[in-house]
Amino acid sequence: MSLTDWAVLLFTLASIIIYGVYKGRGQQNAESYLLADKKMPWYLVLLGIMSTQASAITFLSAPGQAYTDGMRFVQYYFGLPIAMVVISITFIPIFRKLNVYTAYEYLEQRFGRNTRIMTALLFLLSRGLSTGISIYAPSIVLSSILGWNIYLTNALMGGLLVIYTCSGGAKSIAHTQKLQFLIILSAIAFAGYLVVKNLPEGVGMADALFVAGKAGRLNVITTSFDWHDKYNIWSGVIGGFFLALSYFGTDQSQVGRYITAKDTSEARTGLLLNGIVKIPMQFSILLIGALLFAFYSFQPSPLYFNEGSYKILKAHSPAEVAEIEKKYHGLQQQYNEQAINLIKERKNKGNPSDAAVTGVRQTQQQIQALRDTVKQHIIESGTGAEPGDTNYIFLYFVKTVLPRGLVGLLFAVIFLASWGSISAALNSLTSSSLMDIQFVNKENAVSGHLQLFYGRLHTVLWGIFCIAVAMFATRMGSLIEAVNVLGSLFYGTILGIFLVAFYLKRIKGNCVFIASIITEAAVILIYRADIISFLWLNVIGALLVVLISVFLFLIQKKTSLHNDC
Repeated sequence: MSLTDWAVLLFTLASIIIYGVYKGRGQQNAESYLLADKKMPWYLVLLGIMSTQASAITFLSAPGQAYTDGMRFVQYYFGLPIAMVVISITFIPIFRKLNVYTAYEYLEQRFGRNTRIMTALLFLLSRGLSTGISIYAPSIVLSSILGWNIYLTNALMGGLLVIYTCSGGAKSIAHTQKLQFLIILSAIAFAGYLVVKNLPEGVGMADALFVAGKAGRLNVITTSFDWHDKYNIWSGVIGGFFLALSYFGTDQSQVGRYITAKDTSEARTGLLLNGIVKIPMQFSILLIGALLFAFYSFQPSPLYFNEGSYKILKAHSPAEVAEIEKKYHGLQQQYNEQAINLIKERKNKGNPSDAAVTGVRQTQQQIQALRDTVKQHIIESGTGAEPGDTNYIFLYFVKTVLPRGLVGLLFAVIFLASWGSISAALNSLTSSSLMDIQFVNKENAVSGHLQLFYGRLHTVLWGIFCIAVAMFATRMGSLIEAVNVLGSLFYGTILGIFLVAFYLKRIKGNCVFIASIITEAAVILIYRADIISFLWLNVIGALLVVLISVFLFLIQKKTSLHNDC
């Protein structure tokens, strides 16, 4: 990066830190540190919810996801608006009425302490692991900029985040997320503009979208039903609904954002607006990936976007890589010519010939096969290099195409996105481990200053855990997919517990406790056996908890066993 880029990057990040520390002043106890004294207006709730979702993974990995697999990932969010309505009607009023620190406090009142602790542990495990993956995402950027080892940048990035979160608390997080998200939205729009602006002369946005569409990258809606297909309209609406219901209704990283609101109305407004805004925002980010695909259809692109791993492979197997490169350069030149010819035919004839479209697709498949070969060689090389390059596609464009100053700004946006989501996640992990596991709350008469000390201590410990997880994230492929797969292993079970708590009032603690253990074991076994696409795990987990709880309740009732079931 140039000196100008460094100046823009450091100035932007320093400004956010100073602003956050300023806004986070005056903390006295756990309520101010974890809940910001419950004074947040709806727009801060909205921006906090969206910033917590929109991590660096979103901006690094989503364009790469669309580049390699098309835009069908957006269907993953189709069930979200329905889930927001259900949460606003049922979940929010209960959490507000009980004045809880965490979502899992309610479960102790409903089922007993064992169920509360078990559900909190499921959340802590899933959120701790996914937060570690989120730390890895901005570490990729830092590693790419400085050429440092990814493990060193994991430690540096994680350490900065722990300091930032530990000093600020929920109030600081909420206010910094406001600025972060406004900057992020502006940067998304600007990044899309720059992709189109840098297209070759005579090729407009409509032409780029046409090429992307013919190559299968604008596959927004997939109507065919397949249990193994990760992204189609059925898994998106049904599986996505259950996942969103669990994530926004029972995951403390999101519950912690809207229970800080002034009142129930403010919390509902922020959550419902999130349901309206999220799909268009995600569509726009994926569209940038489709446009990037078109951008590199008209000009040279690297054989492998993960330059660091590719260099390691070249040093390890120079003869094999040279042979692959020779094939690739020939195919790429052929593909660029075919893409330009496709546009010419469209303009001259109104529609290109079937032969031209088929040629583009076949050549692109051959190019992808070469990239897959490189990935396989990296895996088999034993060098320890990261095998995936999906997360580096947008990063490569930023580094090689954007003018001075804008590179620093785009990198700053990626860092801001990570800070917003990871700081909120660390805050939620602290809230749950402090209140649900250690039970430092209003009942045990711990002083306000001691509550604050424990809160900061838990933040540091969770930061260390997440940094350790980040060290193992290098082999997880597409990060945005890895995070969602990880959540789906736990969210269904957690949601099922809350569904029984809210809607099946006669069922008590032992039934739910046993049902949730059986369900979680079943979900993990189903995933390991690769029986079904991961989004359906949310549906299976939630329904299994409900059905097994009902079954145990009926057995207990029939046999007259009084075991609090």
